[in-house]
Amino acid sequence: QLQLVESGGGLVQPGGSLRLSCTASSGTLDFYPIAWFRQSPGQEREWIGCSSVNDRLVYYRDSVKGRFTISRDNAKNTVDLQMNSLKPEDTAVYYCGADRYLTQVQAGRVAYWGQGTQVTVSS
Repeated sequence: QLQLVESGGGLVQPGGSLRLSCTASSGTLDFYPIAWFRQSPGQEREWIGCSSVNDRLVYYRDSVKGRFTISRDNAKNTVDLQMNSLKPEDTAVYYCGADRYLTQVQAGRVAYWGQGTQVTVSS
């Protein structure tokens, strides 16, 4: 059973950066495409982007393209979300999710979820 844990959230000023990490407290991420999601209060959870197993295929939603980068470090068993030029509207709880199939991850349908980490962008 894969168990995911996110870390790295916090409070940051507009224009700042944060790096979130998704790791597996049980199991390994090596065989799983990973997606990042976020959910703001009163909003539905939205898919941010995803990475294939070997990081060769990485996809993003339009609103974060050029600002967010997903990268995988198999040696550390992590998939990171580097967030730059943060805006107040990026405030949300951020989640990582995993599934065996990239098509599922691309569609935002994942079998495994982390517990989330809060990101607040405010001056």
